[in-house]
Amino acid sequence: MATVLLVSDLPALRSDLRTMLEGPDVTVEEAGSGREALARVKDGDVDLVVVDLQVGSMGGMAIALELRNEESYGAAEPVAILMLLDRRADVFLARRSGVEGFVVKPLDAQRVRSAVRALLRGDEYEDDSWRPSTVRVSSST
Repeated sequence: MATVLLVSDLPALRSDLRTMLEGPDVTVEEAGSGREALARVKDGDVDLVVVDLQVGSMGGMAIALELRNEESYGAAEPVAILMLLDRRADVFLARRSGVEGFVVKPLDAQRVRSAVRALLRGDEYEDDSWRPSTVRVSSST
């Protein structure tokens, strides 16, 4: 059974994510702040952290960087991180923060579940919904 930690200061977002993810093979826990999330990950037995980019006084990028820092000197076990982004421009931040995956809002259950499954099996996940659609021009005469 996998343990997924949801990190957001918005109870409604945590509730929506819990509904999307909780099941017979996934246990969902919640943290309302970055400090709470860091402490929970240090306690161990967290397989995946799903973190909102915008979290109170310690945003998702700071949380991800701090977790990677803690892992680098053995203070915390390595854990996969999925970041929830607010806009296309945030893709740069997600890539720079060392996360294994990201999903761009608005969230839908299928993309979130796909991302979580990928990260739990050790893969990476980049949501491609942020990419602009390709426009094809036909050359009709």
